[in-house]
Amino acid sequence: MSGISPIASAMQQIQQMATQAAGGDKGPDMTTIAESGAASGEFASLLQNSLKKVSARQAQGAAQAHAFELGAPNVALNDVMIDLQKANIAFQEAIEVRNKLATAYSTIMQMSV
Repeated sequence: MSGISPIASAMQQIQQMATQAAGGDKGPDMTTIAESGAASGEFASLLQNSLKKVSARQAQGAAQAHAFELGAPNVALNDVMIDLQKANIAFQEAIEVRNKLATAYSTIMQMSV
């Protein structure tokens, strides 16, 4: 994912600004940079896992729909509809998270340092 590194950079900048504001330091120390790197790596992995879950939910819904179309006896229409709606809601949620991250990134980039 190419969008992760700008987010990691923004997270580092936020951490540095928070440290400077809290302690009145003139610059970030190495511990803060290491902690923010770990936090951004953790954030990136959480985001990636979340996207994988959304993808899996969509694949599950599509597989159920396909099985229903083929006339599988153990697949009911209501189960197919519920799975497809769950996939749709998860996808909409992922889009909203993306939009919020883009807005936050834009706001951070417009801040004067």
